Amino acid sequence: MLVPELIAHRGYAARYPENTLPALEAAADAGARFVEVDVQLSADGVPVLFHDRGLRRMCSVSGAVHRRRFRDLEQLAATEPRRFGERFAGTGLASLAQFRRFLETHPEIIAFVEVKAVAIKHFGIVRVLDAIGVELRPVSERCVLISFALPLLEAARGRLEGAPGPLGWHAIGAVISRWRQRAALRQLRPEYLFCAIDGLPRAGEIRFPGARIAVYEVASAVLALYLHRRGVQMIETFAIGELKQELDELSRLGEPVR
Repeated sequence: MLVPELIAHRGYAARYPENTLPALEAAADAGARFVEVDVQLSADGVPVLFHDRGLRRMCSVSGAVHRRRFRDLEQLAATEPRRFGERFAGTGLASLAQFRRFLETHPEIIAFVEVKAVAIKHFGIVRVLDAIGVELRPVSERCVLISFALPLLEAARGRLEGAPGPLGWHAIGAVISRWRQRAALRQLRPEYLFCAIDGLPRAGEIRFPGARIAVYEVASAVLALYLHRRGVQMIETFAIGELKQELDELSRLGEPVR
């Protein structure tokens, strides 16, 4: 039985604080070949792995990543205390430099690096791409830059085609919340297209010329296989270990899934 590729969404986020080194290492231990992380910039322009606009949910403090210098962010605990309590005490925010070193020690893993809109708003496209490009250049052949922001992706595509600036990615991926939004992406020619599960059409093929399709957020093996039959090649999941195990079991059984 053919099964889709799995992407560890913010690492093994179902069981570890998202976008942290423990979540990434756990995803690797679970057999992930693809991971996805979110990137913002600190007040002094250092790229860090972080999803939310504010620090409250992850770190139990007020404010935002872009309003604190990196040396201050380094002192924060990124433990998702409402979910995990004190279980991951001592876990801090990960920098993009630390993520690069993670990739260097796991040469089998390909990374999707999502640039968050808040970083673009406060620092601009050029500065954001420069900061990410410098940091990921040593592992660029295993990094895909993704975003909801079409202007940023167009600038990232330009660098792939020879425009000046540091280059830390070998491909780009567009992220959309509704399948109908793909019409605006034809000239961009993304190698990957991410779409929310709730934004997909109810029936029919799910394909886009020249792009591999990834769907987020999926935790069910039955749903993953159904989407795969419709043309989806990749499934993004917080529960990388559980979903991989379920798909492996179904694949061994060779049972048809309706």
